[in-house]
Amino acid sequence: MKKLLQEFKAFINKGNVMDLAVGMIIGSAFTAIVTALVQNILTPLINWIPGAGDTGALQTVLREAVVDESGNVVTAALILDWGAVISAIITFLCTAIVLFLIVKAFNKMKEAGEKAKEAVAHKDEQAAEEAAEAPVEEAAPAEPAPVEEVKPSESEMLLREILAELKKSNSNNA
Repeated sequence: MKKLLQEFKAFINKGNVMDLAVGMIIGSAFTAIVTALVQNILTPLINWIPGAGDTGALQTVLREAVVDESGNVVTAALILDWGAVISAIITFLCTAIVLFLIVKAFNKMKEAGEKAKEAVAHKDEQAAEEAAEAPVEEAAPAEPAPVEEVKPSESEMLLREILAELKKSNSNNA
């Protein structure tokens, strides 16, 4: 049990949990946008196309509602709502396509970062080899080379802002 708790603590401290939380928040916000688009724009258009009866919906009524003399529903209608199924499929496909594009862009950024790290490491190795091969002279110590400042990308800045907001909201809730 103690080992499990230590592993869980290591997992939480890796930072992947925060990345996952940010991804979940962005994903749920995006899903809300896609759902609103599909339900409020695409579904009415889909249901309008066939013009099925008075409802204008892609529905199949299997059993009509049973109503007593006073107007109360005794047995609800049994309806197959094809339009809702089509809307759910469209919502899924739109969400999947956009999330695929986001993940693809993230992976490209990650690859570029790894290539840059490899290039720097290779450059450092070459510099070390050249220093080892150079004759030893007694001279004043060389000044360190200026460090190039790498500007974070817009995506990184956005993720940092989201992370700061999450930390701020977590500290406010605590």
